[in-house]
Amino acid sequence: MPFSLTPDELLTTTRSVRQRLDFERPVPLSLIRECLELALQAPTGGNQQGWHFVVVTDLAKRQAIGDLYRRGWAIYSQFPRNVAATQAPANSTIGRVRASASYLAEHFHEIPVMVIPCVAGRVEQAPKMAVFAQASAYGSILPAAWSLMLAARSRGLAACWTTIHLMFEAEAAQVLGVPYDKITQAALIPVAYPKGEVFKPAGRKPLDEVLHLEGW
Repeated sequence: MPFSLTPDELLTTTRSVRQRLDFERPVPLSLIRECLELALQAPTGGNQQGWHFVVVTDLAKRQAIGDLYRRGWAIYSQFPRNVAATQAPANSTIGRVRASASYLAEHFHEIPVMVIPCVAGRVEQAPKMAVFAQASAYGSILPAAWSLMLAARSRGLAACWTTIHLMFEAEAAQVLGVPYDKITQAALIPVAYPKGEVFKPAGRKPLDEVLHLEGW
């Protein structure tokens, strides 16, 4: 049953959950289907509905995807900004985020359900007006992926937005039988029940630091 959350509560408490995912509790496929049914109401460019969602629960496939994710995390964690984050105090925002991300990478194969949103076509091969074409393609799948996370939250589930496995997208496609030459994977969303039910709004920059009225 959906939680009794106001729209504002849903939007301000849907977090990327990493350390609080319950790896032991099974997630009914029926709940995932409910979330995806709602996700299909998201906007899509030209109403083409070129989206696809790969749902992974098989242990061997989860382990294979987890291995790819950890390979990607090993690369990502060496990016200069991420190396610098290792020097941050453990109780700082950056320190906590890095610790939670590292924890997720270590336990990625234990996630009970992985949902991989995909969109028809190879986004990076847009021959003309590349920025427009790529924005249009991703704009036709990412709103649905976010709607999936909102629907999961409203049903007592937790999720996390990840993209690191895309460093090895072709290998992931081979594991999952995705036709790589025709389909672009856009994200990988772990879904599980959370440990605990209290979620709070995240700390964010003040609006006036990012708001530009009438121009930059």
